Amino acid sequence: RGRGPAMAAAPRWRERLFALYFLSHIPITALIDLQPLLPAGIPPRALTDLLQQYATAFRDPMMLQPPEWFKAFIYCEAFLQLPFFPIAAYAFLKGGCRWIRTPAIIYSTHVATTLFAILAHILFHDFSKSEHVGPQTLRERLVLLSIYLPYLLIPLLILFTMLCNPHYKHVEKRKRK
Repeated sequence: RGRGPAMAAAPRWRERLFALYFLSHIPITALIDLQPLLPAGIPPRALTDLLQQYATAFRDPMMLQPPEWFKAFIYCEAFLQLPFFPIAAYAFLKGGCRWIRTPAIIYSTHVATTLFAILAHILFHDFSKSEHVGPQTLRERLVLLSIYLPYLLIPLLILFTMLCNPHYKHVEKRKRK
């Protein structure tokens, strides 16, 4: 039996959420997240002040003085994720683009893996020796965790959608010549 169009249709609310996620990620990555990789004096003062205010308010020393492993994740964000953001935003804004399945699976798996390490660091690291103030209490750790958590949950939703939704699982058969 064939599936009706409603059964195989892409989940539009999720595609809109994913498009918003990728569109919003472009300026956040370009203006804030990549700052730790740049030499001092390159980012405009307003952006460095914004990063400083964020790091102070949410006690996130990783953004001011990233450990080497965290810096490696930022390089991945710069050279793998950032070029993907406009492509993914386009695909999800357009809707129904089955070709995004494999790149979205790769992206979401990569990001979820990096976020598990980041969240574990936030929860269990001893920040008392950090040059910049880090979270000390459980509440402060949970507040910082809440900043990073959407960057785990949305990629997991993307992964779930790509793997489980019939629209994305469907493979069109090509005609042989």
